[in-house]
Amino acid sequence: MADQQPNYGRPQRPPTRSSGFNSNITTPSFLRKLQEHVPNSTQLVGFLTLIISGGILLLLTGLTLTAIILGLIFFTPLVLISSPIWVPVGTVLFIAIAGFLSVCGFGVATLASLSWLYRYIRGLHPPGSDRVDYARSRIADTASHVKDYAREYGGYLHSKVKDAAPGA
Repeated sequence: MADQQPNYGRPQRPPTRSSGFNSNITTPSFLRKLQEHVPNSTQLVGFLTLIISGGILLLLTGLTLTAIILGLIFFTPLVLISSPIWVPVGTVLFIAIAGFLSVCGFGVATLASLSWLYRYIRGLHPPGSDRVDYARSRIADTASHVKDYAREYGGYLHSKVKDAAPGA
């Protein structure tokens, strides 16, 4: 507060020393710097929430790891004794699940392609139909060029055959 009061031409007094510590010069600037770096209440609540939730998650991780280790200790003999049963059962289950998922995937792909084809035939312009139209026109143009070339080349060969065998 003393720093904010105007100085009306009065000479400033040098700071006094009390018990070997210059409190008038260092304390206000130190406190100002400290107050600049103090977090506000929102940051403080966020930090406390982070610490509490981190502690809870760390506790749950420890409990989970402990349960897994105890489960392995107690159930490993049972798994080893019954492993001749579990390996074939696991293999059959894996093959059955993989087959089911692949059939479902092929079914979804088939339905999607039939839906796209239906929309394309109806003229609704599904995504990618412009590329299909372009490819179809390129194939038709190429077929037309090949047909014209075959006519020209066939006529050329026909005239060469007549030159080689005039009676033919």
